[in-house]
Amino acid sequence: MSATGVTTSVTAAGVTSAPGRGQAGLPGGVIMSARGLEMSFGQTHALRGVDLDLLAGEVLAVTGPSGSGKSTLLHVMAGVLVPDAGSVGYHGGKSPGGGATDVAEDIAVNIAALDEAARSRLRLNEFGFIFQFGQLLPDLSALDNVTIPLLLAGAPRRKALARARETLVELGLSEHLDKRPTQLSGGQAQRAAVARALVTSPRILFADEPTGSLDSLAAERTMEVLLASVRSRGASLVIITHDARIAAYADREVTVRDGRIGSGTTQAGSGPSEPRHAATGGRS
Repeated sequence: MSATGVTTSVTAAGVTSAPGRGQAGLPGGVIMSARGLEMSFGQTHALRGVDLDLLAGEVLAVTGPSGSGKSTLLHVMAGVLVPDAGSVGYHGGKSPGGGATDVAEDIAVNIAALDEAARSRLRLNEFGFIFQFGQLLPDLSALDNVTIPLLLAGAPRRKALARARETLVELGLSEHLDKRPTQLSGGQAQRAAVARALVTSPRILFADEPTGSLDSLAAERTMEVLLASVRSRGASLVIITHDARIAAYADREVTVRDGRIGSGTTQAGSGPSEPRHAATGGRS
């Protein structure tokens, strides 16, 4: 995708246009666009006409109170849930069937229109997931846990082990490869979960309260290694969080309240020590 020189426009609905991506860490064109998302569970309206864009290489924080609909939004964007109405356009590099294709900027797969098998393949090939409690398999070592996505994608075991080992070392876990989750600290286990999400080189990572079970020091360390790894790969990251310090690591923050994107969209630097600036048109 290349649209160098195009100005970014940020609204309550998200980003309507964006500059081209020249290097890792600099967000580029729109890689995912949600439009008119509606989702209800019985009498509860979780999403009410949500519009939101995600840029290639962007770190986006989605915040809001409990029950606001932010986790539902993540699950719909990631193809885990199918909305009652609306679309989720994905401008990716592979077809839902797993074949490598170059998808033009103006062509997108509507994830919401895919069947479960196609959405499952898309999640496996294109997306990574990080959960609050890691969800590592307790009877497997950290190394074996990280190989799972590669094996599911059809990689030979020897190559999967080598790639998993490389990713765990990158995240500072070289001395913990053979340990089971119960033998790891909370922060170490969560970094192993990050490695599992990154090992397939996904285009987009979805993280639902990834530091919610960690103390402040472990949370900071986890965010540092997560962001460094995401930036180096040029991937996009969507973080669901209620923690303002975690949201401060993002390039942009949107707030969900009562199933709607709030009117205030903010941009941030690379950590909680950097102040946010109101988004009024260009990226600061």
